Amino acid sequence: MDSMHVFGGVVAAFLFGFVILYSSRGRENTKASEKSRSNKTLKSSGNGVCRSKFAGNTDVIIVGAGVAGSALAYALAKDGWRVHIIERDLTEPDRIVGELLHAGGCIKLAELGLEDCLDGTDSQIVFSFAAVHKDGKRTAISYPSNMSGRGFYNGRFIQKLREKAASLPNVKLDQGTVTSLVEENGTIKGVLYKTKAGQELAASASLTIVCDGCFSNLRRNLCNPKIEVPSYFVGLVLENYNLPYANRAYFILKDTIVIAYPISSNEIRCLVDVPGSKQPPIANGEMASYLKTVVAPQMPPELHNAFICAIEKGNIRTMPNRIMAASPSPTPGAFMIGDSLNMRHAVTGGGMTVGLSDVVLLRDLLRPLNDLSDGAAICKYLESFYILRKPTAFAINTLASTLHTVFSSSDQDPSRKEMKEAFFNYLSLGGVFSEGLMALLSGLNPDPLSLVFHCFAMLAYAVGRLLLPFPTPKRMFIAAKLILVGSGIIFPILKAEGIRATFFPATMPAYYRTPPVQSTDDRETGK
Repeated sequence: MDSMHVFGGVVAAFLFGFVILYSSRGRENTKASEKSRSNKTLKSSGNGVCRSKFAGNTDVIIVGAGVAGSALAYALAKDGWRVHIIERDLTEPDRIVGELLHAGGCIKLAELGLEDCLDGTDSQIVFSFAAVHKDGKRTAISYPSNMSGRGFYNGRFIQKLREKAASLPNVKLDQGTVTSLVEENGTIKGVLYKTKAGQELAASASLTIVCDGCFSNLRRNLCNPKIEVPSYFVGLVLENYNLPYANRAYFILKDTIVIAYPISSNEIRCLVDVPGSKQPPIANGEMASYLKTVVAPQMPPELHNAFICAIEKGNIRTMPNRIMAASPSPTPGAFMIGDSLNMRHAVTGGGMTVGLSDVVLLRDLLRPLNDLSDGAAICKYLESFYILRKPTAFAINTLASTLHTVFSSSDQDPSRKEMKEAFFNYLSLGGVFSEGLMALLSGLNPDPLSLVFHCFAMLAYAVGRLLLPFPTPKRMFIAAKLILVGSGIIFPILKAEGIRATFFPATMPAYYRTPPVQSTDDRETGK
């Protein structure tokens, strides 16, 4: 134990050695930021624009009225932009993901003035997570600084966001399916869309922002859509449970990864990760059998009976977990944010936090402008968005991919088994170790250097577990393989996210983009 204490001291000292780097990184990020219910249907708003002299014109078209789209519409309209939202289906969504908003996402929601959209949805405060491992091991991981997240029904939350956006006089909300972008001389001038009745209409605006989610059909026009599907989520709703602690979510990290969190005062959303590109069929009962025989024995005792009851109830649903690095093709007149642009594994529930962070950043970048008609100039200026979003997106994306890759691997390889044990025990250390990871996961401290430190600190901790107190040849071999396996997980993720843009943003020309020179006419705001 004395040796382990010494090793822990070495790791802690290594951590404090990064403080100066973190401080300077924080100042750089600050500088960059400154630069920058029922199944009811919402009725399309007929409010149009708020100023008669602009009647019939639109500044921004937003494709998609999900979390990011609705929040962006409200934020831009509050700044005086005339916004036209086109959403495929305005009925209340019924999804199994997008129901956990981490503490960092809650802060972004408040920055946008949308925190009241959580009211009246029976949303639940989440203070901490219970990480459950094999042999009954478990540890509690709390958000730092007494922060909290929220769990809720996705559809209820989105309807609240849509209602608030549509309440503004310069927002027009229409139901329709966008079929294509309208291009003229290399610049996107608007979209074509079909109404529910099948009528094809055109809408024009100076800027079209695509944020219609992970299944976007416009993505191929605006980025390199290289999508991976490493696993599927199987979703259940648990009822009639008896939890030892209220306001707590679960990371169950055994042979199968399961996450669970409250979405109402008497319901828990349970998501089971099924690795691979194929899943057991639901219709013939194979999925139910898989959940009962493979997953149920791994559930904590307080959730086991509720899990079995949910399977027998039969409302089993699935969705693919998609991963896509941000690889935009800058196009004058068009832009992408949220899951349309970038997706990470949903195992950590970070998608909405990244999406809302994108909304805040884009709103701030557009604030100095009063005219969006020069598509080429605006496109060049907004290239800075992709650099400035890197810290939050990188931290959440990388941690999600790393956690899933580590815990979804087989125990047959001793090095991978040791990595799982080390990861869980690292979480159990508490203090700056678990709090540091939670700050990254939740978007409270989206610092790439901090993430890289924790990744390699976990690797060092794993190696230390093997080599102390006596480094036998077998243990040394496993340790060497563990380093190779760990590096093989981390470095491809770093490469996909963009090492230069993430760690050396000041070397990127787009980092220095400034607003184009425009008329001094003030844009009327809706504030």
